Amino acid sequence: MLIQKAFSVSRSLSTYRYLSSLSSSSIQMHTANLPKSPPFCNFLKSTPFSIYLPSLSFPYSTSSISLAKSTRKPLLPIAALLEIGGVKIAKDDVVKESDPTNNVPDSIFAKLGMQLHRRENHPLGILKKTIHDYFDTNFAGKFEKFDDLCPIVTVKQNFDDVLVPPDHVSRSYNDTYYVNSDTVLRCHTSAHQAELFRNGHTHFLVTGDVYRRDSIDSTHYPVFHQMEGVRVFSPEEWSGSGMDGTAYAATDLKKSLEGLAKHLFGDVEMRWVDTYFPFTNPSYELEIFFQGKWMEVLGCGVTEQAILCATGRTDIVAWAFGLGLERLAMVLFDIPDIRLFWSTDERFTSQFSEGKLGVKFKSFSKFPPCYKDMSFWINDGFTENNLCEIVRGIAGDLVEEVTLIDNFTNKKGMTSHCYRITYRSMERSLTDDEINELQVKVREDVQNKLKVVLR
Repeated sequence: MLIQKAFSVSRSLSTYRYLSSLSSSSIQMHTANLPKSPPFCNFLKSTPFSIYLPSLSFPYSTSSISLAKSTRKPLLPIAALLEIGGVKIAKDDVVKESDPTNNVPDSIFAKLGMQLHRRENHPLGILKKTIHDYFDTNFAGKFEKFDDLCPIVTVKQNFDDVLVPPDHVSRSYNDTYYVNSDTVLRCHTSAHQAELFRNGHTHFLVTGDVYRRDSIDSTHYPVFHQMEGVRVFSPEEWSGSGMDGTAYAATDLKKSLEGLAKHLFGDVEMRWVDTYFPFTNPSYELEIFFQGKWMEVLGCGVTEQAILCATGRTDIVAWAFGLGLERLAMVLFDIPDIRLFWSTDERFTSQFSEGKLGVKFKSFSKFPPCYKDMSFWINDGFTENNLCEIVRGIAGDLVEEVTLIDNFTNKKGMTSHCYRITYRSMERSLTDDEINELQVKVREDVQNKLKVVLR
């Protein structure tokens, strides 16, 4: 998976005009100590308090929209305010019950601003710093670092600016969290690329939290972290090399990233695999032979010229790469479940220290799983991502996996799915009563929101 980069929110006047209309009655400029942040983040009104908020419904179906209200209350208080880069963002500007184009649930808003990659003693922060050290050592003073850019971006930045086709599946409500029809939670760190180009940056590393509606298992989570790197070359840099700009950039790219892989994993065997990404050409994946098998480390390529031309420069070339921090950290630290990155249990957090890459995680306990099966007749609008979103919204990190274990179509053309939900806490044993209560709520919401018929 490549440069799923986090594109930064545009600072242009036209972008501000439509983003600021998101909540015209509640928008207010924060003038004290504001960083240079995207318009959406700069102009959201905030209210400094936390309250218990009712669950908000949002569209689950890609073919129809349900605004059925839930009377269920969350078990924990949800902050009405978050702060990113010194900018306060109100919950009501991100989670909108009245907007049928909004599908951001409370559970996702609660992750905004947590920025695990900025915590020095966290595995993700340790890995980020190790990568930064590599570029600082080998490209002294060249690469700028950005790790606090607002994750609320425009559809144009998230997709159009990096040439994602209009009919690409990643644009669907099934895959992406939409604040409204023009605004999303970034689903890769490439969203800031075009803006940084326009602002004159030529060597940069962007790290951030990214958001995708996804399946539930030990390696997938709706919020994860990515890093993107970009380097720009001018004609004088390749003119005496005997290569054209594209070949020169590709050669430098491979040399640079082979060095990074060696910095992270040691003296390992590597190979390059040709692939396709809409925003680079040629495109590659770097794989290493690690722990007895080939493993993808990152995706990369030479930036499509159309992206560079849109910034006003037609005489330059660039390379770009993107990697998932969790994916590499799980291997380097031997972390078996992606949910652990969000744990505040001291038995987890105390095992990691700044600057110590590759300290192997020691499991502090293995609690028993609890399995619950659920069967229902699906409709044309049903998707597994919508089901997982409901289960996560109710059970949170107590759900370990959702797996389709059976499906069939009867003589009337009706299709039945049977899913097994695995509940397991990483920190304690769950009681039967606790799991039964969660499962009852899951069944109710699946029936009411997805419009399926339980069996």
